Amino acid sequence: MSDSGKDAGRAARPKRTDARRNEQTLLDAAAAVFVTSGVEAPVRDIAARAGVGMGTIYRHFPTRADLIVAVYRHQVEACAEAGPALLGSSPTPYAALGQWIDRFVDFLVTKHGLAAVLQSDNAGFETLHAYFLDRLVPVCTQLLDAAATSGEIRSDLKAYELMRGVGNLCIGAESDPRYDARRLVELLIAGLRRPN
Repeated sequence: MSDSGKDAGRAARPKRTDARRNEQTLLDAAAAVFVTSGVEAPVRDIAARAGVGMGTIYRHFPTRADLIVAVYRHQVEACAEAGPALLGSSPTPYAALGQWIDRFVDFLVTKHGLAAVLQSDNAGFETLHAYFLDRLVPVCTQLLDAAATSGEIRSDLKAYELMRGVGNLCIGAESDPRYDARRLVELLIAGLRRPN
């Protein structure tokens, strides 16, 4: 390979980094728009929030389903990565658990809308749900174990049970403005605390 070939290879890498950064920006914008306006929100709203043209979105995600699946995976990864980071930066494991559950609630409100759109592809939905469990149950387990070891919460709750309970409390939150799922989830998390 000549030096010019090596230079061409180096020149292409920043584009890939930029493309990844653009894709992350689009996914963050789409997730935020989906939380406030639902998964049927106009693509122009996502483009405006991301500060890009609509063509950029379609270049990365040719169909709405492609965008929805990518947002779902992006949010799962963000939620999974947040657990250890919160354990490292929060004053207590219980505080980390509470902050992580807040993020999980944000994800779930969006996820219910995503799930409704993806239900037509049952096999694809099942694959995404398995991915969700594989990535997030261990993170929740780590947070619960740390809070239980520190003596802040009771130790008899499993991560799957907690996540399922939080998920059930979030059902319908996106369609009923009178229902405050976050408040009920806060009560659930407060109920985990050990009496002093």
